[in-house]
Amino acid sequence: MTDAPVPALPDQPLGQPVGRVIAMPADTNPEGDIFGGWLLAHMDLAGATPAFELAQGRCATVALDAMVFHKPVSVGDEVSIYARVIKTGRTSIRVHVEAWKRPRNQAHATSERVTEGVFTYVAIDQDRNPRPLPTLGA
Repeated sequence: MTDAPVPALPDQPLGQPVGRVIAMPADTNPEGDIFGGWLLAHMDLAGATPAFELAQGRCATVALDAMVFHKPVSVGDEVSIYARVIKTGRTSIRVHVEAWKRPRNQAHATSERVTEGVFTYVAIDQDRNPRPLPTLGA
């Protein structure tokens, strides 16, 4: 696979849905916005889903590139996370991850993308050493 260009702020998420969480008051900074680190942790966990499936086993996060925070997340927002594999190497998997928010207090509110980034995972063995990715179709 090759790195696929990501269109600027599409109306719909790119990738498969891999997680959903509600932003809570304990997850805020002093200004009342959700901590970027809280969101980053959820995105890392969600991005590992397609990596784990492709690697057919354990993976470790080794890099995060191009993280962009487009809009803040507020307490009570429903955050949905989407991920798609954009490139593979011998042991590594690059996953584009997006987070979208929807206010829970608005019945017909539309979702908007709030954060995106590219996470790199490496397939690892039981001793935590890099291992080759399985051959597709095997």
